[in-house]
Amino acid sequence: MDPELAAFIEAAIPSVWALEALILLKRNPDLAWATNDLVAEMRASTTLVTDCIRVLQRAGLVIEQSGSVQYAPASPALAALADALQGAYRERPVAVVNRITARRSDPLKGFADSFRLGGWKA
Repeated sequence: MDPELAAFIEAAIPSVWALEALILLKRNPDLAWATNDLVAEMRASTTLVTDCIRVLQRAGLVIEQSGSVQYAPASPALAALADALQGAYRERPVAVVNRITARRSDPLKGFADSFRLGGWKA
């Protein structure tokens, strides 16, 4: 897996649920989803979907306006990483899931990686 994609996954995608939410929103970038519609489509709880939206919003991948959420990467670099992630998940889903679920060996690295998102948003 490309090191930049791996770092992006570790910093921005904390769960397979967040990945699934991103892919769902990315599939229809012009559509603004109500939280209830995402809950129904993902067959998840409102809390889980709200947490996923919050994480993706902090990562600069989605925007939330008037109770609706929409795929809107904050930069072309983030859009390219989201495209690469979607392709990797389609071609090698186990590798992507393993990267998401792997426990970080160093909690400080996870904290430091979260600041890398600022570079991707620029």
